[in-house]
Amino acid sequence: MTMTILDDCMSSDRTPHTARLAPGERHTWEVSWLPGRHMDRNSAITAMVLADMVASDDMKAGHRLWPHVEGWAAELALVAPEALARIASQPGWANGGRTCELDDPEAAE
Repeated sequence: MTMTILDDCMSSDRTPHTARLAPGERHTWEVSWLPGRHMDRNSAITAMVLADMVASDDMKAGHRLWPHVEGWAAELALVAPEALARIASQPGWANGGRTCELDDPEAAE
């Protein structure tokens, strides 16, 4: 699990979902599996951690991490099954060529 959290975007190597600053905003975030919903940075991080954790197909009630999944979903005013269904959908926007990967200074050499 590798999550990249930058000043204007967040991504994970386990899920196609991303988070980004809302266009024209300085402190409002959007997450691709919750399109149209605005949140603060901490909630966006929670949403990305949740998407990253449930990226494997074996997440369901009874899994040892299920209580955490339920807690993270509750922080987003969702129930776990609803969150999993939304995460299973395609991202709510195209990445538009933006990536959240850090620049590699050695690659320019």
